[in-house]
Amino acid sequence: MSRADAIAVGYLIAAVLFIVGLKGLGRPSTARRGNLRGAAGMMVAVVVTLADQAIVSYWVLGAGLAVGTAVGVLLAVKVQMTAMPELVALFNGFGGAASALVATASFVEDIDHGGITDRTAVAATATVFIGALTFTGSVIAFLKLRESLAWSGFSGIGIFNAAIGLVGAFLAGIVIAEPSEDMWLRVLIAMGVLGALAGVGLVVRIGGADMPVVIALLNSLSGLAASAAGFVLDNTLLIVAGSLVGASGLILTQIMCVAMNRSAFDVVFSKPTTTATDSTQGSFYGGRVKSATPEDVGMLLETASRVVIVPGYGLAVAQAQHAVRQLTNALEALDIEVVFAIHPVAGRMPGQMNVLLAEAEIDYDKLIEMDAANSTFAQTDVAIVLGANDIVNPLARTDPDCPIAGMPILNVDEARTVVVIKRSLSPGFAGIENPLFAADNAVMLFGDGKQAVADITKALTDG
Repeated sequence: MSRADAIAVGYLIAAVLFIVGLKGLGRPSTARRGNLRGAAGMMVAVVVTLADQAIVSYWVLGAGLAVGTAVGVLLAVKVQMTAMPELVALFNGFGGAASALVATASFVEDIDHGGITDRTAVAATATVFIGALTFTGSVIAFLKLRESLAWSGFSGIGIFNAAIGLVGAFLAGIVIAEPSEDMWLRVLIAMGVLGALAGVGLVVRIGGADMPVVIALLNSLSGLAASAAGFVLDNTLLIVAGSLVGASGLILTQIMCVAMNRSAFDVVFSKPTTTATDSTQGSFYGGRVKSATPEDVGMLLETASRVVIVPGYGLAVAQAQHAVRQLTNALEALDIEVVFAIHPVAGRMPGQMNVLLAEAEIDYDKLIEMDAANSTFAQTDVAIVLGANDIVNPLARTDPDCPIAGMPILNVDEARTVVVIKRSLSPGFAGIENPLFAADNAVMLFGDGKQAVADITKALTDG
């Protein structure tokens, strides 16, 4: 077998492992094996690539490996779980930027060797545009998730984005109609600039409540950029891997949109939105909010037979997952059934609640999806809402003019008693009031989520 055939076989094995690994991620029982198979596929791909002589110096690769390892270790140690959405957004951006840079370098090298074809030019142009869009869009998403960017665009940003699209389509037509290497290179640079502007223009107008959808969409775009770069490099494995990432990202985007009862078009091209403050909350609730102590909640739980815990972003902020595990153990010691109702867009990143609860070694079987949870809230004695807001807001069902109108929510208000653990009455990312806080069957336990849950557990065990 020749070297070229061996490399092709190695890439094929890696691609199969990627596909099988991705399939395994579809179920909790096989997710660990799926992850290992995907990692094995990446290891095979790296080994095969290193065996290919069409690469840069091993010294350059070693230097890159050292720098990347140092950055990865630093991020793993320093970045908190609450900052994972921002980190994932940056990863998506760097993935897109890497694809754009690699495609550009390969394109310039091919020009020097006179090996440019129409297919390569089109693929390079698509890669640079999508990669640049993904990078700047991800940076904007990162800043919005950190609440470091309040700007949501200007009044004519929709026209601005449309103009970018038209110019981009015109330049793409030039690539096809004008087979000139000098022209292709100019268009490539112009498409990079347009992509960067498009990323800013599209993402800056999107509000924080839609960030789970945006992250999934940017992840898909980073995969598409990698797949297009595979055509530039004539690398089958990169085409397959990028396509898998792009397709899975699109599927996840659709799942997020269904969970919010919105389309991806509505999310991307909605009116500019901003995060509201809690300046009007006091007048809305009008003194109808009932406060409770950990001891009060402990007494409620002692008489319950079924408890549903609804985690939200506040759980991540408070790092309360381990305290929740201790509360779960205490309740189960009293023969009380405990389950967790997971909304698909809870938190600021798809699957964020699942990851946090898994970190605390909470049995995955205790996590139930929204539809299954909603059918049982009427038979639930106590629902504990921990740091969630918009995903339990009844206005989604009752107010057709509110920003979350029609969004499927967890119907915790149907439980016999609802305990809401929050620091204050501040609104969620949608910036609207939540009537649940003042409902007749609801009480508020104000304070840090981790400490509040620990105090409830103490009240249970001491009682």
